[in-house]
Amino acid sequence: MTNSRNIVVIGSANTDMVIVADHFPAPGETLLGGKFLLNAGGKGANQAVAAARLGGKVSFIARVGEDIFGTETLAHLKTEGIDTAAVNQHPTEPSGVALITVDKKGENTIVVASGANMTLTPAELKQHLPLVESCDILLMQLEIPLETVLLAAKTAHDRGLKVVLNPAPAATLPAEIYPYIHVLTPNETETALLTGIVPVDESSAKTAAEKFVSYGVAHVIITMGAAGAYLHSPTIQQLIQAPKVEALDSTAAGDTFNGALAVALAEDMDWLSAVTFANHAAALSVTKMGAQAAIPLQKEVFDHMAPLSPTSSNDADQT
Repeated sequence: MTNSRNIVVIGSANTDMVIVADHFPAPGETLLGGKFLLNAGGKGANQAVAAARLGGKVSFIARVGEDIFGTETLAHLKTEGIDTAAVNQHPTEPSGVALITVDKKGENTIVVASGANMTLTPAELKQHLPLVESCDILLMQLEIPLETVLLAAKTAHDRGLKVVLNPAPAATLPAEIYPYIHVLTPNETETALLTGIVPVDESSAKTAAEKFVSYGVAHVIITMGAAGAYLHSPTIQQLIQAPKVEALDSTAAGDTFNGALAVALAEDMDWLSAVTFANHAAALSVTKMGAQAAIPLQKEVFDHMAPLSPTSSNDADQT
């Protein structure tokens, strides 16, 4: 792919402190023998890195602290080829950090101290609105103030741009935001919170997706872990299976999926190809430890997809 369209990611940037353990500790339990990793993370930064590694032309809007974590975050993002002109350092708030425990099954628990991420207010965003208005794809999550997400979504939508919202971590959304969303990408937990329906299979995912559409969302992709992703577009409603892999750490899976999807939108892939591409990228990410450290390169994803027959493109099914 040769991407010439602009992707803007607005969101969080954290430093992840990860301990790999045999199992999650019970209240009051101390586990010895874990392995410690220090990784770049934050859902916004993860998705920006994923989009960049997978072929996107990416700009990132975020806030970090004037501390070692913030300085390292900026340097790292630049090495990934991401435009960081709109990543500002807050003079007093610390950079965001996340404490992550990963068990032997590759599942994780995460506690986040948001720090400077929550200072990305609507007032702060307003100085970056020209960047938002100049993009083709806007990708966001919910580790920054919800009012900021709403302002950005409305601004982009009013300009006729495609807004991708990954409603993570799970939080209630204002009703007014849904019509601004071109693609909503919740997982099972987020879907259950926002619709009251737990997507345990294709049928229940279809019902939940139809409820999102009734809210005003144009397209819905419900990510369902190893089962794949349920796509609901005006022309296609089906579960698209994920490739089978041996999972070590699922921390980056959702963020990799969303970064890959943004690239697919920028490339005008048909829906089946777009979700298949995102599924393979996410599957590869769970085979490695860490967040950004686990995100694959574009070539790795294409190599992983190579044994598959090419998905036919259908002009009626364009993103």
